[in-house]
Amino acid sequence: MTAQDPGVFISSAQMYQEMRPLRDAVTRVDSKLDGLAGQAANIQDHETRIRTLERGRWPLPTIATLAGVAGAVTGAVSLLAR
Repeated sequence: MTAQDPGVFISSAQMYQEMRPLRDAVTRVDSKLDGLAGQAANIQDHETRIRTLERGRWPLPTIATLAGVAGAVTGAVSLLAR
């Protein structure tokens, strides 16, 4: 006859000691995810503000180009008029 292997015995206290840090880690991750969900509205607000500023700035390069062309035309006319 062979002696039976008694196996490994894990008490409920040992299981609790192993599971407690895991529960705490999941709770921390859950609270961080809740904080990120609140940031989505904030990000959308910033995106809207940036788009509004970008729309307001588009005429500036056009005005600069037109002023440069007008200056070049004026200079060419004054050179040709002599």
